[in-house]
Amino acid sequence: QVQLVESGGGLVQPGGSLRLSCVASGSIFKIAAMAWYRQAPGKQRELVAAIISGGSINYAGSVKGRFAISRDNAKNTVYLQMNSLKPEDTAVYYCNAHVDTRTYWGQGTQVTVSS
Repeated sequence: QVQLVESGGGLVQPGGSLRLSCVASGSIFKIAAMAWYRQAPGKQRELVAAIISGGSINYAGSVKGRFAISRDNAKNTVYLQMNSLKPEDTAVYYCNAHVDTRTYWGQGTQVTVSS
């Protein structure tokens, strides 16, 4: 079994920054990809950023230039550095990982951008 645990969410003012972390633990042989998704109230879940084992990175257009995803393979950890935050970034952020042949989700961490 694999568990994903997110941390780093909270309340921040517009223009501020937050850094999210997600640690994968359990029975892991290989993590092929890790990603961050988010879901705001009343809206559909969307992909924010993803990074695969080969180093390829994808970002949602709304966060390009502001967010940066990175991965520490030795620690089975993925990060999301969020800068220049906007109120529309407010959402629950979920960690996602493709571990071996399965896909796992974290419980989510709340990010609120408000003055």
